[in-house]
Amino acid sequence: MNYGKKVWIFPDGELPPVGENEIPGHESVIITNVSDKTAHVKFTLIYTDKDPVSFTAEVAAMRVRCLRSNRKEDFGPYTAIEGEQYAIMLESNVPIVAQYGRAEPRVVNFYTTPGYCE
Repeated sequence: MNYGKKVWIFPDGELPPVGENEIPGHESVIITNVSDKTAHVKFTLIYTDKDPVSFTAEVAAMRVRCLRSNRKEDFGPYTAIEGEQYAIMLESNVPIVAQYGRAEPRVVNFYTTPGYCE
């Protein structure tokens, strides 16, 4: 049985600033791959005021991976800039399940949201 979709879009990316009591904000994309093949996932970051950029990540078969936008080891040279608005598009060679999460310390809140999938 196939679970997931090959294309996901998260329209509300934004790395929040440090909040009250120096609590850091963060955001992440969590990808679950329940297939028997490695998922090769192309990330495309779409901005309000500059050209899109792309990079790739892998998620092994029957694994989950969390990629944080403010970690260079996850987003490479495209690590998020605090307060910059962007969208995230994922394109995978195998069906995956993806979710976006943000720790929002300005209002001491954490939320996740499903994206649009095709």
